[in-house]
Amino acid sequence: MALPCWAVIWKVLLTVGLVLFYYSFSIGITFYNKWLLKQFHFPLFMTLVHLLMIFILSSLSRTLMSCVSGRTRVILPWSDYLRKVAPTALATALDIGLSNWSFLYITVSLYTMTKSSAVLFILFFSLLFRLEELKPALILVVLLISGGLFMFTFKSTQFDARGFFLVLAASCLGGIRWTLTQMLMQKAELGLQNPIDTMFHLQPLMFLSLFPLFVGIEGLHVSTSTQLFRYQDVHGLLMLMATLGVGGLLAFGLGYSEFLLVSKTSSLTLSIAGIFKELCVLLLATHLFGDKLSLLNWSGFAVCISGIALHVALRTTHTKEHRVSLSTDMELLLRGGEDEEDEET
Repeated sequence: MALPCWAVIWKVLLTVGLVLFYYSFSIGITFYNKWLLKQFHFPLFMTLVHLLMIFILSSLSRTLMSCVSGRTRVILPWSDYLRKVAPTALATALDIGLSNWSFLYITVSLYTMTKSSAVLFILFFSLLFRLEELKPALILVVLLISGGLFMFTFKSTQFDARGFFLVLAASCLGGIRWTLTQMLMQKAELGLQNPIDTMFHLQPLMFLSLFPLFVGIEGLHVSTSTQLFRYQDVHGLLMLMATLGVGGLLAFGLGYSEFLLVSKTSSLTLSIAGIFKELCVLLLATHLFGDKLSLLNWSGFAVCISGIALHVALRTTHTKEHRVSLSTDMELLLRGGEDEEDEET
């Protein structure tokens, strides 16, 4: 039955609104990190503050949801927490930490393009954990994305090897992160299908995973910094902490907006929105931060995006085939039941 015209318009407006809501946090935190780290050179400390903020906000959200629903939220036992959540927390903490660290060295445009290579690592670890099957089309996806990334970085006037390898390592860890997160959220017995619950359980271990790295790299510099512990201006310190708090709100909002977009539309919508988001980030980076992109760089971006789009299309086709298969199996099961009833009659 066809939907009424007003229902279609409402669905379109809702989808556009949710995409824009997701863009505001996703694009916002990218430029926020780059802007802040130009004047505050402690990316790991910034990340720890954001993790603490996310934990506080997810705790408050769980309390609010419990009051509204009247049901107690899930709390994992220590055995499951350490065995099943800890690997995901470690990969996530290092992914975010290295990503923020790379902003000290590279431009937003190079960061965005290199981060796109996370799809390659997600595919690799999905094949390794047998979440995906190796197909010729997947090889084409890998060639397009890696070829596009090579074209984008080839003879780039703003290329920095340190930042590039930091974000490349973050992309690799991101592949492990999202593969483990998918496996974690698909385990119904853990009860972590709601991302708020997942964020609540991940943040403490993420904080503890990143803290030793922070102490070893930034600890001494932070303790002697006039911006923090050796401050001379109370107003400046309060403004800095407030600015770091805004980043925590953006990080929490990003996770929540992703969940909201997927729950109200689909994961396909999120994937397509992510493609156009990268284009928006590159365009904004050229205007706000003066990132310089040549024709070859833009061509590499187009090739890389085509690979990501092909990956999205393949996942969509696989999902539809899976649904058709389930529908066919259900019909055969129902027909079998009807035949048994006819024989009894």
